[in-house]
Amino acid sequence: MTLTVLLPTTVPMPDAAPDGTRYVPYDPYTPLPEEHLDAEVLGVWGNPDEQLADAARRLRKLRLVQLFSAGSDNAARAGFDSGVVIASGRGLHDRPVAEHTLALVLAAARRLHRAFAAQRDHEWATDIGGLQPEPSPGVFSTLRGARITLWGFGSIARTLEPHLTALGATVTGVARTPRQEGHVTVIDEAHLLDELPQTDVLIMILPSTPATRGALDAETLAALPAHAWAVNVGRGDAVDEPALMDALRSGRLAGAALDVTSTEPLPADSPLWDTPNLIITPHAAGGRPLGGLDLLAENLDALLAGRPLRNVVEL
Repeated sequence: MTLTVLLPTTVPMPDAAPDGTRYVPYDPYTPLPEEHLDAEVLGVWGNPDEQLADAARRLRKLRLVQLFSAGSDNAARAGFDSGVVIASGRGLHDRPVAEHTLALVLAAARRLHRAFAAQRDHEWATDIGGLQPEPSPGVFSTLRGARITLWGFGSIARTLEPHLTALGATVTGVARTPRQEGHVTVIDEAHLLDELPQTDVLIMILPSTPATRGALDAETLAALPAHAWAVNVGRGDAVDEPALMDALRSGRLAGAALDVTSTEPLPADSPLWDTPNLIITPHAAGGRPLGGLDLLAENLDALLAGRPLRNVVEL
């Protein structure tokens, strides 16, 4: 028996498929053609919701959906049969997302958003150049001695934490279960509000679930000191965007950086674009799954051998 594996054209096609399998490329932006509907495995990367829902309805022999994304909310919405195994791409994005997050935090500390605006206006921004006090009073200006809270302490946070620590920050993790991971204290979410008043930067790496929607709300924002920054590289619906805009406009929060928004692409008329001290990047942190084909090959081998698969999602 040879497993037919549908591989999206958004993923490089390897020279050869693992033994017992054959790779068939498909366009993830259009409905699957009839001749592909007997496939047993579907690779998913960049598929719109409507295309994925169509695949869930029409693939008759599907056994495995291999996501190349860390999140699985799109697969949960698609309506795959309960007998289909869904495996996520958890771990594939740890290094790219960590790198992008570090860039956003450093951009906030060095006030690059102010520098870019000044460059656009042909202005020499003396407020951020020249002689500066160290540390700058009432301003997040350096990772040296900064207190960073990582909300959603999973594999991405574990990859990011050593870089923050190396630049002088003290990191606290937040997860559902409190624990000690090396030198990092991980608190549970029930104690988050107690930690925020001592936080200089809150970094959110949360999945999209009913429990996380709007997690960064007015109450949570109010617990942060006025000089703090909030950074979201998880899912856009984890932020109450009107509450965030209100906090930034009123000066109750120094700044924020969003790589994800509740609506993507962000509409041109969204008020987020003109919100002061807000850095926006276009969901750019995790666009490079590293080792995705290796993960797929590993799971295909396990599927053929009847062994447990890696990164199985419980929906």
